[in-house]
Amino acid sequence: MIKTAICGASGYTGAELLRILSLHPQVDITAVTSEQSAGKRVSDLYPHLFPLDRFFFEPLCKEALLERADMFFLALPHSASQEAVDFFYSHHKKVIDLSADFRLRDSSVYEHWYKTPHRFPEALAKAVYGLPELYREKIKDASLIANPGCYPTSAILGLMPALREGIISEQGIVVDSKSGASGAGRKAEIALACCEVNEGFRAYGIATHRHRPEIEQELSIIHGSKIRINFTPHLLPIDRGILSTIYCPLKGDINTDGVMELYREAYKEEPFVRVLDKGCFPDLKDVRGSNYCMLSVTVDPLVNTLIVVSVIDNLVKGASGQAVQNMNIMMGLEETTGLKQIGLFP
Repeated sequence: MIKTAICGASGYTGAELLRILSLHPQVDITAVTSEQSAGKRVSDLYPHLFPLDRFFFEPLCKEALLERADMFFLALPHSASQEAVDFFYSHHKKVIDLSADFRLRDSSVYEHWYKTPHRFPEALAKAVYGLPELYREKIKDASLIANPGCYPTSAILGLMPALREGIISEQGIVVDSKSGASGAGRKAEIALACCEVNEGFRAYGIATHRHRPEIEQELSIIHGSKIRINFTPHLLPIDRGILSTIYCPLKGDINTDGVMELYREAYKEEPFVRVLDKGCFPDLKDVRGSNYCMLSVTVDPLVNTLIVVSVIDNLVKGASGQAVQNMNIMMGLEETTGLKQIGLFP
């Protein structure tokens, strides 16, 4: 059994990790931490986790946790994760960080977008970006995984085959994404209150969202040269899910059938990516509660543009489910272990 600690478990991603890992046949959860909720029973904060009544949140005492776990999931806030990640990693533990602190390879880019210095360049240099469809072989041998952001997961999976095959221009890519309110985390903020979100729909973070450099970093690596995108996120009046509509100028003459064949070939061995039939378009409800990404591809010949629709559950494939997928790969387990849940409907 894999002795596992979840640090910062009182947020939505922490709760999803508890839900998923509690049913994982190879995991023994040995510690659950939260500074704000220390002393409370997990089910006091999340009643739906009542089968986990034996767990109480405890303060994050790094030294004491070393003997209690071999795998550490860190769901701490951005910048707060740096020191804990470096501590566990430097003590030869397996670490999966769900914050943004180790996703951006250039520390100066991180410091620009997150307005805080990166204090652990050695650990940053060793971190592997945890998108299995892109870095599976590196993840197998890694001890430190930077779990991708939710918007980047949706966008990168939507664009990767087209960029690899060179059928789209590296300029003029538009990523128009919509997310449920849980993407902002579990916090008391007026903009996220029910009366503010319900029956509304708005853009935010225009030209300033922190996931943009993460998306551009990985797309640039795929393409082999610098990629810039137009990225605009929107807040949907729903709990969870991300739908990204991606517009890509095509370089040559290719139709929908040709692109679909390309995408199906690219993802034919991927357990959690499904390319839908021609004329079928994914709904957020199709992936709710699951670790799947569903994609549709369509060519608009009138403007010679590829339109990709990509949907994920932001808390599962966009966060905690993908983290467990990474753990399975790191530990030599079947990649789908504990993640075969079919989506919830309605």
